[in-house]
Amino acid sequence: MIPQTPSVLPNQSWQIALANAIKKPEELLAQLGLTDRLMAIDPAALKQFPLRVPQSYINKMRHGDPEDPLLRQVFPLIDEAVNNQNFVTDPVGDQLAITSPGLLQKYNGRALLLTTGACAIHCRYCFRRHFPYNESNPLASQWQQTLSMLQQESDTDEVILSGGDPLALNDQKLAQIVSELEQIPHLKRLRIHTRLPIVLPERINDTLLDWISSTRFKVIMVIHANHINELTPIEAKALQKLTKANVQLLNQSVLLKGINDSVTALAALSGKLIEMAVVPYYLHLLDPVAGASHFDVSEKEGINLIEQLRTKLSGYLVPRLVREQQGKTSKTIIS
Repeated sequence: MIPQTPSVLPNQSWQIALANAIKKPEELLAQLGLTDRLMAIDPAALKQFPLRVPQSYINKMRHGDPEDPLLRQVFPLIDEAVNNQNFVTDPVGDQLAITSPGLLQKYNGRALLLTTGACAIHCRYCFRRHFPYNESNPLASQWQQTLSMLQQESDTDEVILSGGDPLALNDQKLAQIVSELEQIPHLKRLRIHTRLPIVLPERINDTLLDWISSTRFKVIMVIHANHINELTPIEAKALQKLTKANVQLLNQSVLLKGINDSVTALAALSGKLIEMAVVPYYLHLLDPVAGASHFDVSEKEGINLIEQLRTKLSGYLVPRLVREQQGKTSKTIIS
């Protein structure tokens, strides 16, 4: 079946679209004609990590298909209740890497700022789905402390805005953050990790492009697409705007069972990304976060998929298969 593709961007601001995101599993299923076809996790358990999905993302799902690869990424299946002792609440050691409120330093030369706990969409495999954002918010009263820490780290030349999703913040706040970071002379590059160009493409508006275009930093944006059905002409238009603003675009995907764990799916995704001037950069093995074990694809299967991709695609279309491991000085390249 061909996924539904909106022909034009919604005539509303991205903030309104974000506020109107669907939050009830039964409402999502009703829209897709799937009432009584899928069973969601217990409502009490769902409170910790609720459903959240923008209408523009729902519009790309296949009506009547409970196996739709976009639906499976966001629907809180009963499978999340399965207790697997190897899947934990802090699978990559984020909390051990905090050096100042909201500031994580795992790798030399790079510092990561958790700018917000908010996201436009709640991906059920999210490795930070249990992260205590209320205890680590650098944009509250601790912002000056975090800036001071960055000023002292003279060997750090790249700062990464992460979250949550940094583009869930308004542009006035983001421009202010970047302006203050620009006052730290040893910082050269600004990396933004975001899913919004894929799930809420109307977020890429003129105001955002204005502050991105005016910064002294080299800007790299790492987007997150897992399946070709997430990439329609609307997303292409948003990404083209970023490219014209001299933003280097990279993509990172997560290898997910039943979603993109085939050569066909991965090859199609890489081909579409490069058409949109996005480099297929990383394919992550699933971080073992509690509640997501049903998405797991083994390392052996991942290696086999990458080896098959290399026989079919040009080298620049094959992402690096990686795993993030607590205490390592870089991501572990598997293949």
